[in-house]
Amino acid sequence: MFNTNPFAELSVMIDPTIMETYVVLMALLVAGGTLFDIVHKRSAQYFFNNWQKSKADAKRQVSGSEKVTVAVKTAIDGLTSAELGDCSTRRQLAHILTMYGFIAYTATTAMMVFGYQDAAVPAVVANLWYLGAFMVCLGGYWYWFFIRVDVSAEGHSPFRLIRADLFVVSLTLSTTLALVWAYTQFNSGATALWSVLTLILYIFATTILFGSVPWSKFSHMFFKPAAALEKKMSEASGSRNNLPEPADRTDPAVRDSHSMELLKDAPLSMGLGIKREKPSHY
Repeated sequence: MFNTNPFAELSVMIDPTIMETYVVLMALLVAGGTLFDIVHKRSAQYFFNNWQKSKADAKRQVSGSEKVTVAVKTAIDGLTSAELGDCSTRRQLAHILTMYGFIAYTATTAMMVFGYQDAAVPAVVANLWYLGAFMVCLGGYWYWFFIRVDVSAEGHSPFRLIRADLFVVSLTLSTTLALVWAYTQFNSGATALWSVLTLILYIFATTILFGSVPWSKFSHMFFKPAAALEKKMSEASGSRNNLPEPADRTDPAVRDSHSMELLKDAPLSMGLGIKREKPSHY
């Protein structure tokens, strides 16, 4: 099963052109939804204005080599989900599984639909499709049932749905149904009742995933890197988006100016006492 192209087998029931048209339509929905989201929320205007303000408030000129270094570091942080590591290593790992699984899954889907309908699919492509879907499921369900703060810390039911959950729910359901559909089709054929039923559910969940971009967090993956780059550039230039400089407690004058006498001689590293007990259902 893991070496087969489920979309090639589906071509006995659905014309390959229809499948290709559907994939193109989903890509257009993502592009159009992202543009609508940017225009509606004025995200692009906000980031452009903020970038211009940061440049105007810069306290030092950032050299070209520094810009390259900042850009590379921002890219590495994005590729490793480093910003989530400060919150939870588990959340960082779940995000990495979901992110790279989704990339592998969507890339191989396009390859199998457009490139291997009439030819034998390379085993590595089919393997990556199944592996990517499994990774999304692993990361998505791990996050949903064990990491989500309103479940792990606030005690809400894991089955409680709000609008902010639209992206992760539709993504996880889409890949889950993809695997279920591929399994039923491999074992019973493309025209069997269970195969057709799971295919309909798979298409429904996938359409919601790509068609709900303006109302979900899908579009964040496109402009979040730009926001991260702008933030790091503002820190490098000293503008810090008009935020104050962190207090230098190694300076005696700064330590003596503290309003609480108890903290004037406190150690620079206060330890991780706040993390000694994980909040749970408070």
